[in-house]
Amino acid sequence: MPLEVGNVVEGTVSGITNFGAFIDLGEGKTGLVHISEVANDYVKNINEYLKADQKVKVKVLAIEKDGKISLSIKQAIPPKKRVIKPVEYDWSRNEETGVSFEDKLNRFLKDSDEKIQSIKSKSKSNRKSNGHAKRAFKE
Repeated sequence: MPLEVGNVVEGTVSGITNFGAFIDLGEGKTGLVHISEVANDYVKNINEYLKADQKVKVKVLAIEKDGKISLSIKQAIPPKKRVIKPVEYDWSRNEETGVSFEDKLNRFLKDSDEKIQSIKSKSKSNRKSNGHAKRAFKE
């Protein structure tokens, strides 16, 4: 397979540094996998993930004009398919209390109306004049 950007190829780890690993791609070509492209997890010590002469699959990220080849191991691994199980919930009845959603909603609306009426009546009684305003405008 020709070496082109986007291709996944197999190579051999030829050297490991603090910042990544050099991969021998054959045909006299070597590329670099930066430490951030080794795994999906945070890689503090690259030696925990790669060993010299280890065979790896890499994705070609870039081929520079000067011949440098940027590679990625984590992008060469197909993403895991997440199976999301749809949640089925019966909104009509709550088994714990035996009260339907409609009953809860009606109770909430009734309580809310009572609280609003209570607040309104308190605010009306607070607005009643205590005589100060009348004295200020008397002639």
